[in-house]
Amino acid sequence: MKPEFQPLFKPFTLRSGVKLDNRVVLAPMTNFSSDAQGNVTDDELAYYARRSNGVGLVVTACTNVTRNGQGFPGEFAAYDDRFLPSLTRLARTVQGEGARAVLQIFHAGRLAPAALVEGDVVSASAVAPVRDGAEQAPAPAPRELSGEEVEETVRAFGETTRRAIEAGYDGVEIHGANGYLIQQFFSPHSNRREDRWGGSLEARMAFPLAVVDEVQRVVADYARTPFAVGYRFSPEEPETPGITMDDTLALVDALAGKGLDYLHVSLMEYDSLPRRGGDAMQTRLEQIVAKVAGRTPVMGVGSVHTPEQAAQVLEMGADFVALGRELLMDPDWVAKVRGGHEAELETVLDVNGQERLVIATPLWNALVNTPGWLPLSEQPEAVTA
Repeated sequence: MKPEFQPLFKPFTLRSGVKLDNRVVLAPMTNFSSDAQGNVTDDELAYYARRSNGVGLVVTACTNVTRNGQGFPGEFAAYDDRFLPSLTRLARTVQGEGARAVLQIFHAGRLAPAALVEGDVVSASAVAPVRDGAEQAPAPAPRELSGEEVEETVRAFGETTRRAIEAGYDGVEIHGANGYLIQQFFSPHSNRREDRWGGSLEARMAFPLAVVDEVQRVVADYARTPFAVGYRFSPEEPETPGITMDDTLALVDALAGKGLDYLHVSLMEYDSLPRRGGDAMQTRLEQIVAKVAGRTPVMGVGSVHTPEQAAQVLEMGADFVALGRELLMDPDWVAKVRGGHEAELETVLDVNGQERLVIATPLWNALVNTPGWLPLSEQPEAVTA
């Protein structure tokens, strides 16, 4: 292994006591491959097993904490105790390959497809999401959650954390990023409430922080072995009004005082600069690291294709680096870098490699039919399940 890549393979012990073999993380990625009842499938387990050997930590795809919180077709569920066997199978599969398993828990809020939820699509306020492209029809407005429902949703995050503990996970990651419900409460675009859950910047932080407090309470009450709690967030929104870098730095400051095991920055590009607020000449990741000031470990992600870039994320002050599409295209990324074979890394998706790469058909179809994954000339016809 090249000396400059050695920091990627240093062990790390989280505040909770969970021990990681290295600093490389499988990023949470939706795979559309669970069954119609919300249970993890054999194909899904094979996909995770193929990518869990080598990384220090696996963060699963998001799982919904309430029935009306589902965000994707083929999403595995965790909103009821009947899903404990399914959740347990996934945790054991990941851990059986040597990685720690963290369950990412979320509620899609106004981004939940109406066809996938029972009852209303809900959010912080009755404000429709902005859709890309003027040719698209306006998205329907969600129903505003009542104050009682807000508190029930907070408790649902706690109950799902209890299930994660019972299923044998090493932790949970609270998904407060990518425009889902927790972010909807923090955003001035989607939160127009006038009660204690909205209004000022501090009031818009109330729901995210209440979820953190409830999850940590449940961990203290139920976990008998080290159990980690992480939090993922998106630094900015394109909407006006929307979350600015200054807003996020205030949230980060509050989160850093909560005793979390890590903060996971959701970025498309790890070295991107802010749009609004903060220091326009310093990357978002560096500003977040500076605001945290060593109080909580930070996980960086976003277009980290090469080991040189992964090492740079750590040089920028992050403690971990998460890889997504890199581990889809080459599940042996970690082993190759550790063994000094980085020249052999696969950097494009093999159009004929579905079986070799152990990617279930629903995810494979999503990849090969999404611009940017394959040259247009190599787009295969979608395979129907």
